[in-house]
Amino acid sequence: MVQLATSGFGFVAALAWNETIKKFIDKFISPGSGFISSLIYAIMVTFIAVLVAYYLGRLTQAVYREEEEK
Repeated sequence: MVQLATSGFGFVAALAWNETIKKFIDKFISPGSGFISSLIYAIMVTFIAVLVAYYLGRLTQAVYREEEEK
């Protein structure tokens, strides 16, 4: 049940960040360059997703190591 609630909150947060990142990119890139804007957006979101997944993996490993030492 906790995983379901966490996933729901994560989805809502992702939607909020989606709009924020789009507005940030549109502010610095001319509105007529839709493809470039979408490409930069995709790269930024991918980078953030990989970074979060990496650190969550490290955190999970640290927790498992701590449990094994007990």
